[in-house]
Amino acid sequence: MAKDTVRYPDEVVEEIDTLVDDGMFESKSEFYRFSAEYVLTLIDPDHDVETFNFDEIKSELDITEEDHAKALGTDGGTFFLDAVITVRKQGLRGNYEAAERFIDTHYEATDQECIILEELLGTYREGTPNQP
Repeated sequence: MAKDTVRYPDEVVEEIDTLVDDGMFESKSEFYRFSAEYVLTLIDPDHDVETFNFDEIKSELDITEEDHAKALGTDGGTFFLDAVITVRKQGLRGNYEAAERFIDTHYEATDQECIILEELLGTYREGTPNQP
C-alpha cells in the first residue's frame, strides 16, 4: 500500500478528530481511505473500491442512493451543466437579467465557464431560428 502525505487546514483535521473520537471512524486513516474511495465512486461509478469495509462504513453513515445522486448533481458531478440548464431556462423565458445575476453570482468574469454561459445567454437575446 502506498503512503502519501497531504496537508489539511486545522479546522478540517479537528472535524475529522471529532468523528474519530465519537467512534464514527476507527481512525483518521480509515476516514481518509473511505473519503478518497467515496469521492472516486462519485467520479467513476465503475471504480473498483479496495477499502476494507467500505460498504459497511457507507451503510453505517446512512449514505443512501438519493444522497449519492444529490452529491453528483444533475449532470453526474459538475455544477456547470446545472448552470447551463439554469441559464437556458432563464434565456428561453426572456429573463436575461436573472440569468446575468446567476452567472455573475457563481462565476468570475474571466472563467472559461462564465464566458461560455454568457455566449449561451447571448444566443437567446439574439433569438434562435425557432424564436421571433
